[in-house]
Amino acid sequence: MSLISPAARDALASWLTHLSALGGKPDTTIEAYRHDVAGFLSFITMHFGDSTGLSPLKRIKTSDMRAWMAAERRRGVGARSLARELSAVKSFFRWLSEREEFDLTAILSTRSPKFQKKLPRPLAQDAARAMIETVEAQSQEDWIAARDGAVLTLLYGCGLRISEALSLTWTDYPLTESLKIKGKGGKERLVPVLPAARAAVEHYASKQPFTKLPDDPLFRGARGGPLSARMIAKVMEQARMQLGLPSTATPHAMRHSFATHLLEAGGDLRAIQELLGHSSLSTTQAYTAVDTARLMEVYANAHPRGRG
Repeated sequence: MSLISPAARDALASWLTHLSALGGKPDTTIEAYRHDVAGFLSFITMHFGDSTGLSPLKRIKTSDMRAWMAAERRRGVGARSLARELSAVKSFFRWLSEREEFDLTAILSTRSPKFQKKLPRPLAQDAARAMIETVEAQSQEDWIAARDGAVLTLLYGCGLRISEALSLTWTDYPLTESLKIKGKGGKERLVPVLPAARAAVEHYASKQPFTKLPDDPLFRGARGGPLSARMIAKVMEQARMQLGLPSTATPHAMRHSFATHLLEAGGDLRAIQELLGHSSLSTTQAYTAVDTARLMEVYANAHPRGRG
């Protein structure tokens, strides 16, 4: 950031504040945007040899964008990561151009590098069950073991994103038969909660040693702070090595397994799309409405921990 002009640094800070105020994006996403755009601004400053004001940002040409992308590839940045960086840069400059009124053509016309999207691989039903049970056995502290099992049961039993599960507070407790979730873009959806998921969270709550004020995070780290997604990923890494599962057995794979197992049990695709909070049919691949009674029946039949 030291290479960036004060004006550009202030513009970046204002944009990030703007994004935070809009809501709907986790802190990790905001931080990734900061890192990606700051890297671009540093490159442009060195590229032009000009760190005064916003003037270098207003005269970026297609050749400058190509030079940046080539430098990133030489630095070892992969196509997928570079596409993410470019998306953040475009978003920042759209916001900046609305305030500074300059031509964005060179930036917006820059094509994202092509890459093959990796589809999440679901776990088999017995593997999903074994993953939850193994994770619960990782910690010597009962409340942490119960916590990790509860988180994974929510991912698999309700199809939550890890960020959604970790954003729950004690206001959401005790869990009822349905849970209101605020997903990407601040979009809310209502998801049914299996008895097994409610029981897992209840078990964890009975052992959790910290305060349970309404705004406190439901899931706590070992020292009482908010639980991080990295910690859940870490215990899953340990569990998958014990179980001989591939590296694709991640928290997101539990959510994908939720959708896949519902589909295999005859669940309705449109309804599953809504449960997952996907805005596009292409993301979940298809879907049409199903009533709640049928949906709960599918839940109970599809998930090995869904009965009882």
